[in-house]
Amino acid sequence: MSRYAETYEAWKNDPEGFWADAAQEIDWAQPWDRVLETDGGGANWFSGALCNTCYNCLDRHVENGRGDQAALIYDSPITGKQKTFTYAELLDKVACFAGVLQANGVGVGDRVILYMPMVPQAAVAMLACARLGAVHSVVFGGFAANELATRIDDAKPKLIVTASCGIEPGRVIAYKPLLDGAIELASHKPETCIILQREQEPAELTPGRDLDWKHEMEKAAASSNKPACVDVAATDPLYVLYTSGTTGQPKGVVRDNGGHMVALKWSMKNIYGMDPGDVWWAASDVGWVVGHSYIVYGPLLHGCTTILFEGKPVGTPDAGTFWRVISEHKVRAFFTAPTAFRAIKKEDPKASLIANYDLSGFETLFLAGERADPDTIQWAEKALKVPVIDHWWQTETGWSIAANPVGLGALPVKHGSPTVAMPGYDVQVVDEAAKPVATGETGAIVVKLPLPPGCLPTLWENEEGFRASYLEDYPGFYKTADAGFMDEDGYLYIMSRTDDIINVAGHRLSTGGMEEVLAGHPDVAECAVMGIADKLKGQVPVGLLVLNAGVDRSDGDIAREAVHLVRDKIGPVAAFKTALIVQRLPKTRSGKILRGTMRKIADGEAWKMPATIDDPAILDEITGVLVDAGLVSGK
Repeated sequence: MSRYAETYEAWKNDPEGFWADAAQEIDWAQPWDRVLETDGGGANWFSGALCNTCYNCLDRHVENGRGDQAALIYDSPITGKQKTFTYAELLDKVACFAGVLQANGVGVGDRVILYMPMVPQAAVAMLACARLGAVHSVVFGGFAANELATRIDDAKPKLIVTASCGIEPGRVIAYKPLLDGAIELASHKPETCIILQREQEPAELTPGRDLDWKHEMEKAAASSNKPACVDVAATDPLYVLYTSGTTGQPKGVVRDNGGHMVALKWSMKNIYGMDPGDVWWAASDVGWVVGHSYIVYGPLLHGCTTILFEGKPVGTPDAGTFWRVISEHKVRAFFTAPTAFRAIKKEDPKASLIANYDLSGFETLFLAGERADPDTIQWAEKALKVPVIDHWWQTETGWSIAANPVGLGALPVKHGSPTVAMPGYDVQVVDEAAKPVATGETGAIVVKLPLPPGCLPTLWENEEGFRASYLEDYPGFYKTADAGFMDEDGYLYIMSRTDDIINVAGHRLSTGGMEEVLAGHPDVAECAVMGIADKLKGQVPVGLLVLNAGVDRSDGDIAREAVHLVRDKIGPVAAFKTALIVQRLPKTRSGKILRGTMRKIADGEAWKMPATIDDPAILDEITGVLVDAGLVSGK
């Protein structure tokens, strides 16, 4: 039996007592004066407490006899390299790099931008900043120079840590020219850059500014410059992570130290069912929130072994690479984005590559980051023969809003739902006047304030933007900007971003509902539905379909069947008449489909290239398909 209902009720009855109990799992240098202080929307957790996140991730485990356990496994099919770091070894590297940062003037509250590929040094740099009380801001390696420049100007870092290059399947991306271009564009000029030289493309260092990572680490080790952890206030920032704003100006999501540790430590056991010593793998990137929460901080706070993977779900070398990693490193639970599984399903529709690996120790697959359509979940369940758990959260929250808490005893899975609200979150579905809608009716999903520990208390140096973005539209609530509904059992269904609710002749329809139907077609690997402007109906939906590998039927037949499916399952009210076959869909590097950009192209609106796009050429391909279909002018 699941203990979820009683746990959620315990939180509701005594929120502060609940989180005070959870906070016993963290080592504090000084206890808190107050569990919670609210300030007109933002929440400050564990005010008055002193703590250090790096100490809780590394030092305390070594002090408590876990020093010889593997802390981090680096697995890079792209370079053919693997390396395991014990807790003691990782602590030594982190303390050394903290010495390098300190020698270059970095201290409490200073910002450090990390512009790094998926290498162990990225995690080392994050933890070294935390050790000193400095505030790290990880920018996805390879971001365009102007995007990096906007983040430099907002965060005003004292120092930037980068690598000479990143490596993608079939190409090497030189980071140094991008870094130099960004610093030239930025008004704020960082004093120092530390460059990790990679053999695939070493960089020429700029005299007087750039330092070599290896040389500086050797210097710190030789002089035993390994600073101890610096105690900071629980409410002090640990990091700033930029998320794309709807205006195009990035928003710096602030994460505190105390509440963040409490929430993540609680989640590792109660949501993910992990125990100290277990091997955990989140296949994401340190540039995204999943990489912060569940490659670095969550698993290390809990004493797990975490995997840092430099590769792709397909092409490094094939669609079986995930199964190799799970088998080789004895992964107990795995977390990735649904889009990764759609890519694997497209390349290996019958999941035949799984037979090459021993997955007997693998227990649970968790999906998040993009809506997990029932078809993908069912394919994964059948292929892997383990529970496949969808859950829902955001960069702003840092951990699950809704999940199926395996550690409390899993609840029945309902395909298409990330299950139920987690303790800390009073989730409601409301109309535009912030009034609750009926059970089963689609509306805006909001969370009653205050937000739980781990969520953003504000935006970096932009309190006004924080309130405008998240608190003003629904007074008393946090706006998730997601739309969906709740069923009679309290299960939540996230159907789309509120921007992706389309209005067809007065009927509000979710693109997610149509995508769910299209994904059920046996020949469809993945799909996206967008609403495009229509003079008669306001908007009409258009479906873009990517087919499974090996499909040899005509595009026209599949498109006609797809249209009939939507009309059968949703009805003529959807006005779904156009399905187009495309080779691939434009996505961010974290796997989110860029529906909004495609919609602007289709509507002939002004648009700009999204900073996070994985391959800009895909938008030209989509434009060509829309032109050929007569939906967009070829001018």
